[in-house]
Amino acid sequence: MKLACLAALALLYTASIDVDAERGGSMADKTEFDFWLGEWECRDPSGALAGRNRIDKILKGRVLHEHWTGAGGSKGESFNVQASDTGRWHQTWVDDAGTLLLLDGGLDEAGSMVLEGTRPLPDGKQVLHRVRWTPRDDGSVQQTWTSTQDGGASWTTVVDLTYTHPADGGR
Repeated sequence: MKLACLAALALLYTASIDVDAERGGSMADKTEFDFWLGEWECRDPSGALAGRNRIDKILKGRVLHEHWTGAGGSKGESFNVQASDTGRWHQTWVDDAGTLLLLDGGLDEAGSMVLEGTRPLPDGKQVLHRVRWTPRDDGSVQQTWTSTQDGGASWTTVVDLTYTHPADGGR
């Protein structure tokens, strides 16, 4: 039994090396979402501090781990990974209110990371969520989260934040 488990692990390891080689290198190299790494202060359109966020790499550099703390004390975390089999990005967001949001997507033509996913309302209706992170020339990142309940005919802004590094550098 022990030998069978070791053989299975070796097969999985070999398969992951093969996928990395097909993609032109290690998945732990620089990724399309690295512009989001670091310590951030997050401000709403009025300039008020909405919270602080820290994004770092874990699991051999393959996963971006987000640590959110809202100005009011709320907390949330996300795990972001580029799937080695499809190249698409996935985010799993959870928070201290019991929210679970699963998003999927990738870079758009303008260089923004755009992830989308549906989540049911208590009445069973599905809400489509779209979150866009846009790197700016000054090193900041604009995050805009919108949602629609009518198939995209109208969109509501859920969150609009500007991420900047704290005065101490944050990177």
